[in-house]
Amino acid sequence: MIKSTTNHSSPRLTTVAIISDTHAMLDPRIAEVISRADIAVHAGDIGNAGILSSMQPKTGRVIAVAGNNDQPILWPAEQSEILDSIPEIAELELPGGSIAIEHGHRHGLLSPDHQSLRKAHPDVKLVIYGHTHQQVIDDSSTPWVVNPGAAGATRTNGGPSYLLLTASEQDWKIESIRFDDCA
Repeated sequence: MIKSTTNHSSPRLTTVAIISDTHAMLDPRIAEVISRADIAVHAGDIGNAGILSSMQPKTGRVIAVAGNNDQPILWPAEQSEILDSIPEIAELELPGGSIAIEHGHRHGLLSPDHQSLRKAHPDVKLVIYGHTHQQVIDDSSTPWVVNPGAAGATRTNGGPSYLLLTASEQDWKIESIRFDDCA
């Protein structure tokens, strides 16, 4: 496991497990991490409702957005109502600021443009996107823009990955974690 930390520290902490691009398979090691977090966020390309059911943070609060592969033709027909209920963009209020979540494919097909994401969500502290399967923490300007990488088995670029946000009124810390490919 490779782990790095960006510290932007802290009474009343809220932990948020951030994942994306499961494509119908959530790595069990990441599901375990989610169970210890307060909130879970999925930035799209979920794959099916079973993924959302397997995301069980301590509070039960799961925020998910649809990705470009979250289409009726790619999901089981009996899950169409669930798919229809998943928004393309979501916001989450946390101690010290708010987060915008979207898949990112509307801000550049191959590689979403961070400036475009910032411009679309100027009033948040953090923008979360997926789509590229590439883990990124861009805190060069506000809002910060992050991508957790792929949390399943598809194009993991070295292993499934996620981000862990620890938020308080005063500070936010983002940890990037990547597991080895072999579970």
